[in-house]
Amino acid sequence: MRKIYLVFVGLLFFIPVIGQSIDKIINIKEVERIERYLASDELEGRKPFTPGIEKAAQFISEEFAKSKLKKWGNSSTYLQTFQMYKPTLKSIQASLDGEAIDSKKVVVIGKETKTIIQENTSYAQARIAKGENFFQSAYRFISGKTPTVVWVDEDFAALFARLNNRNMLRENQVNVAFILSNKAASLYKIEVENEITPMPLSNVVGIIPGKSLANEYVIFSGHYDHLGVMPNRAVKGDSIYNGANDDAAGTTAMMMLAKYFKKWNKNERTLIFAAFTAEESGGFGATYFSEQFDPAAVKAMFNMEMIGTESKWGKNSAYITGFEKTDMGAILQKNLEGTGFTFHPDPYTDQNLFYRSDNATLARLGVPAHTISTSKMDSEPNYHKPSDQIETLDLENMTAIIKSIALSAQTIISGKDTPSRVDTSLLK
Repeated sequence: MRKIYLVFVGLLFFIPVIGQSIDKIINIKEVERIERYLASDELEGRKPFTPGIEKAAQFISEEFAKSKLKKWGNSSTYLQTFQMYKPTLKSIQASLDGEAIDSKKVVVIGKETKTIIQENTSYAQARIAKGENFFQSAYRFISGKTPTVVWVDEDFAALFARLNNRNMLRENQVNVAFILSNKAASLYKIEVENEITPMPLSNVVGIIPGKSLANEYVIFSGHYDHLGVMPNRAVKGDSIYNGANDDAAGTTAMMMLAKYFKKWNKNERTLIFAAFTAEESGGFGATYFSEQFDPAAVKAMFNMEMIGTESKWGKNSAYITGFEKTDMGAILQKNLEGTGFTFHPDPYTDQNLFYRSDNATLARLGVPAHTISTSKMDSEPNYHKPSDQIETLDLENMTAIIKSIALSAQTIISGKDTPSRVDTSLLK
């Protein structure tokens, strides 16, 4: 494997980019510089609503400015800021068929300060039945557009309380009432009072306008948030969850690709580079970002997450989530012919990674949106631990992966290739 790896790096070294090799732009020194800062203790794990993530956003913005990227829309900054809302429950009362029930059997997701829900209000009715994937089903209602009363099978009693852990709500959040009951009542009344606190979040977005296909978009992304400082989960005195691989690595890749493609200067399609916030908290940054587009105009999305370690196949390899859902992976592999690098289908399909990262929102709208990763999700020793630090990464291999993405994406951003769309009727 070592011999093949050196051949690949050598091949990439001679790819011309305006008189320079790709290594002048994407090299281990630059990769380490960016990765080391994003994963530093100074940023304290980049948790949303902390000074650490604000520093990260400023750093990414400065790097975009150095690369001479355009700003999003008419914005004066690279920040794409939006409002989320934090609810604090003050009181909740509920009755079914005239009988008061334990308030722990009712959870109302909504951003109104006072809410009354009863049988004569215009709410849809639904059920989460025994045997369903509880959280996947609940998320479908929470992220929907229809106010709904959801009757939850009592088999989910142990999981039900965790619905209250959802501590941020979207601007367009509709009310959803979950009631733990095997039987839907004909008469019911729920009264809720919340304190609602607006809380701003920011993605960081830079643009390279396209030439002949400026109204067609290709997105490169990674999430720049992580878990922050967690004293109650310290390991050997270390409470900073640096998130070097998850996902400073993907964010670093996105920033390096922005530098590369700006120099390459052959993009017929418009390129959008996005550092998403709040992925760990529910994918809020990617969700808001996705709502800004006509999905038909987005021709491909390269989301990069946890590419700092070797894949199960070793060096010169990575996997693509949802590989079989479009022909994007086949296009990328075709463009890497002769390099020794291989993109594989996701080997961890039982973990639903295609639905768990920032590609998911656009994929559900039909966009060929995939996540590229190398993480061994069945045995990743530093996943969501304070040991996820830069010293655990293979920066040489990570640099080669970024180069492979740059090379494999060229026919898509030039307009020569257009990946097939996701068949949304086949999604879970």
